[in-house]
Amino acid sequence: MKIPVKGHDLAVNVNGLNLLYDDVGEGLIPIVFLHGFPFDKTMWKEQLDFLKTTHRAIACDIRGFGKSTDEESHLSMDLFANDLILFIDKLGLEKVIICGLSMGGYIALNAIKRFPSRFQALILCDTQCIADSYEAKVKRYKTIGDIKEYGVTNFNEGFIKNVFHKDSITNKPELVEQLRNVVFANSQHSITQGLVALAERSETCSILDEITIPTLIICGNEDAITPLDESKFMNKQIKGSVLHIINNAGHVSNLEEPAQFNKYLYNFLMDLNDFNGKELIEKKKGNS
Repeated sequence: MKIPVKGHDLAVNVNGLNLLYDDVGEGLIPIVFLHGFPFDKTMWKEQLDFLKTTHRAIACDIRGFGKSTDEESHLSMDLFANDLILFIDKLGLEKVIICGLSMGGYIALNAIKRFPSRFQALILCDTQCIADSYEAKVKRYKTIGDIKEYGVTNFNEGFIKNVFHKDSITNKPELVEQLRNVVFANSQHSITQGLVALAERSETCSILDEITIPTLIICGNEDAITPLDESKFMNKQIKGSVLHIINNAGHVSNLEEPAQFNKYLYNFLMDLNDFNGKELIEKKKGNS
């Protein structure tokens, strides 16, 4: 059996692209973390550091973001999900637990819809299943036009302000600055193409009642980008799913309140271990 390489900034060729990822810890079923737009895999550092003694945790830079540089492709949720499946193939993984925040959640739901057999469990963070309305799509394309004419600064600064809870802006300046640096590291191509991918994504609400794997939903109580009501809707539609609300958090709840986020994440993963253990025992009984 091939022993997987562990560490940070590892690279694997996926659909002609060098996709960068971090891979830490040990565990039978890895958790793959997908970051939001326009961030990178470093947004999951607190979660990887927390889980590495008990689980295998993998965070990748989605195509076009972080160190997975792509200045040519027309980005889409389908392409991101295709990359995800090939990525886990290249790592020799049959099934994974998928955890996505915001755009990462859109990719996770796209992949669940198209490749359901590849996932053992689903974690949706500060995300939603709806597609852009006509008005939202028009607004995104206007933003793209503004960026092409005036540059990314105004968009980036406005976005950073919107993703945080108001208290975080005031009380956690180092965190805000850290995320600002990540956002500004993206090229104009990545920002505009990311906005195209968001604008053109398909809805996944219609498949929520078909999801049968264990599902955890986490949302900041003051998420202004993917409001809490969207998480509540997904919770109602996905049978047996669990919803946890994080106080004093906006759209990046894992960064703003990592201790609370990690507690909910860890408890879900441990419950999943118990569930998988019981399932294995039942299978052995059935075969005896």
